[in-house]
Amino acid sequence: MPKLQQRPFSITIFVPDGDPDSLRLVEKSNWTGIGVVFNRTNYKQVVIQEEFNKTGVYVLVGSSEGSGLPTIYIGEGDPVKDRLNQHYSKKDFWDWAVFFVTKDNSLNKAHVQHLEARLLELARAAKQCKVDNTQKPLVPTLSKSQTADVESFLLDVLSIFPLLGLGVFEKTETTSKPGELLFIEAKGIKATGYEDPKGFVVIKGSQLVKDEVPSIHAYMSTLRKDMLEQGVISANGNAYVFNQDYVFNSSSTAAGVIQGRTANGRKDWKNKEGKTLREIQEAAANEDEE
Repeated sequence: MPKLQQRPFSITIFVPDGDPDSLRLVEKSNWTGIGVVFNRTNYKQVVIQEEFNKTGVYVLVGSSEGSGLPTIYIGEGDPVKDRLNQHYSKKDFWDWAVFFVTKDNSLNKAHVQHLEARLLELARAAKQCKVDNTQKPLVPTLSKSQTADVESFLLDVLSIFPLLGLGVFEKTETTSKPGELLFIEAKGIKATGYEDPKGFVVIKGSQLVKDEVPSIHAYMSTLRKDMLEQGVISANGNAYVFNQDYVFNSSSTAAGVIQGRTANGRKDWKNKEGKTLREIQEAAANEDEE
C-alpha cells in the first residue's frame, strides 16, 4: 500500500460556471493531473468539457439500501466519457463522481488500468465503503519505470480524495503514538481509542457489546452490520472484537457502535485517570486561553 507523504501542498479548485455545486476542476501544485468532480444531476451539462474526452480513472459515489457506508464503483475509460455515459443510464446508486486525467495526455490505457486495480485493492483493504465492482480488473504489465510513474500519480490522487470528502481508500494505521489513550468499559467489554486528524480511532483488539438496545440509532445499527459483514469486527465469546484499527467520524459514533446504543463520546470516553474526553478538551482550551 502506498504511503502518503506528509508534505505541505496546495490545491486549486476552479468552478467554470460559477456554481460550486456544478463542475469543479481540482489541480495540485507541481502536478500534471487534474481531478474533475461533478454531480449526476448535471452530468448532461458538464460532459461537454474537454476533460471527459481524455483517458482516465474514475470513482462513482453514492449509497445503497441497508448500508451505512458509502457505495463506490471504480473504473477506467479511454476516454472516460464513454464509460460514464453507460453508468449514467444504467447504474442507479451513484449521486456524484470524480475522475482523474492529465493535462498533457500522458496517461494511456495501461496506466489507468493499473490505477483502477490499485484503487480497488486499497478500497477493499480499507473497509470504509461498499464496493459495487463485481469483476476483477485486468492488471496490465508495466515496466518498472512506468509503474513508478503511475504509483507516484496514485499518491497525488490519494492525497486529493479526502479533500473531496471521500476518505475510503486509506486503511486506518497507527503511524505515531497517540497523545492520550481513552477507554470505555461497559457491560463487560473494554475498548481503547484516541483522537486523530482523520477522526476517532478505535484500536485493534477493542471489544463491542453484541446486543443492541431497541432505541439505538438506525445509522449505528446499520454500521455495526456493515463492519461485521466486512470483517472489521467478528464474534469473540460474548462480545465482538475489532480485527483492525478503525476510524470513526466522531467519538460519539465510536462510543455508540461499541456500546450498542446512542452515546455521547465526550462523556463516555475517559483516560486512565478517569477524566472524560470533554474534561480533557476543556482543560486544553483553557490552557490555550492563558
